[in-house]
Amino acid sequence: MHPADLQHLNRCIELAVEALAAGDEPFGSVLVDANGVVLMEDRNRVAGGDHTRHPEFEIARWAANNMSAAQRAAATVYTSGEHCPMCAAAHGWAGLGNIVYASSAAQLEKWLADLGVPAAPVKSLAIGDVVSNVRVAGPVAGLDEQVHALHCQFHANKKYQGS
Repeated sequence: MHPADLQHLNRCIELAVEALAAGDEPFGSVLVDANGVVLMEDRNRVAGGDHTRHPEFEIARWAANNMSAAQRAAATVYTSGEHCPMCAAAHGWAGLGNIVYASSAAQLEKWLADLGVPAAPVKSLAIGDVVSNVRVAGPVAGLDEQVHALHCQFHANKKYQGS
């Protein structure tokens, strides 16, 4: 990992903290162009009931509408957690380039099982099982544990609130 990669991943975790503070599941993502310029960032927004409001999906949609195919292919998406299958497919269909994540889908699946959280309605898959020709890096030791702590906090809050 380069220092710039870690900087962008840390911003993803900050966005995940913002999501958590808003009552949302803790996920955050950043889109960076080939020159390292942040073009777009977002956090999870599923608390309102629309479970397609993942930041990675929003980034893919934004990129498809605002970037050329060559710009998308040269871009990198940084994210606090590995893309779910829906977001990986959106990433692939948009023609985005690299993905760098702090924590993996396999880690999240284990963490949620350990917390007694029921399985999601969509099967957990690695990005490479959904989309081809995308360079992927992650998880990142240390950052993954920060993400783990956020998920523990989210589900503890949810139990406390009786949800």
